[in-house]
Amino acid sequence: MEKLLRRELGTAALEETGYSGGGWISEGRSYITDAGCVFVKVNHGAEARRMFLGEMASLDAILQTNSIRVPKPIKVMDLEGGGSALAMEHIQMHSIKQSSMLGEQIADLHLHNQKLGEKLKKEGNTIGLGAGQSKLQCVEKYGFHTVTCCGFIPQVNDWHSDWVTFFTSQRIKPQIDLMEEQSGDREARELWAHLQLKVTDMFRSCQIVPVILHGDLYGGNIAEDGCGPCVFDPASYYGHSECDLAISGLLGGLDSPFYTAYHNKIPRAEGFERRQQLYQLYHSLNQWNHFGAEYREPTVALMSALVQ
Repeated sequence: MEKLLRRELGTAALEETGYSGGGWISEGRSYITDAGCVFVKVNHGAEARRMFLGEMASLDAILQTNSIRVPKPIKVMDLEGGGSALAMEHIQMHSIKQSSMLGEQIADLHLHNQKLGEKLKKEGNTIGLGAGQSKLQCVEKYGFHTVTCCGFIPQVNDWHSDWVTFFTSQRIKPQIDLMEEQSGDREARELWAHLQLKVTDMFRSCQIVPVILHGDLYGGNIAEDGCGPCVFDPASYYGHSECDLAISGLLGGLDSPFYTAYHNKIPRAEGFERRQQLYQLYHSLNQWNHFGAEYREPTVALMSALVQ
């Protein structure tokens, strides 16, 4: 590892800080290098490179919004013997305390694309590109320019102009297909056959603008440092802002001050609670497909509630 890091990062200095971290998929350590302190995530799985390239693209996308702090990605590296590593800026993190600020900043993240579109529309009424005018492009479809992974399961992000089509065909259906392949659960498949007929009605009163999502926003992927909140381990794409609020309903991490601050900037739309259940279904299926049968019962119960 030391030889690889020296070569790929172009550093003479390389010293472990003693800080390590990781989750249920990857492990990581921080190092002092010529360019400062970096954190290196390592995964020895066959899917690691795809997973880390998606994470790097996600970090870049969030970073460009200048809304909330994320570690600046540096490089994806292939490991000898298989697997990959992702080097990024090291941020000295501790538990989140400023949850209201986090809510404001996540709302700013979700509003960025819409505000950019409004700015570009205004600039389009001027002649030429004057000083201070933006060269960025507003995203008008749902998807992302590359595959991202929620856990180690890939998320296909082919661009769609219709959100419901995107979400049902590229989020729920692949999870249902994987579940059926792994467990052959007939009840879940039949519930989905009934549920997909009801999905469009959940969005009748809802106007959706594509926003850049974190994609896996729960307590395990949020923290703060001396400058304020930060988020990490994203699985980003352009989608409905409400999606980013769903997984914390299953795994926790977003408290009342967060939601108050968030909804002060992005008010709840009619039907919010029912759509939250739909978005939680994706993450519940994802847990089932990652960890097995212990997640079957809550997933089927959620589908049954949505079919009612």
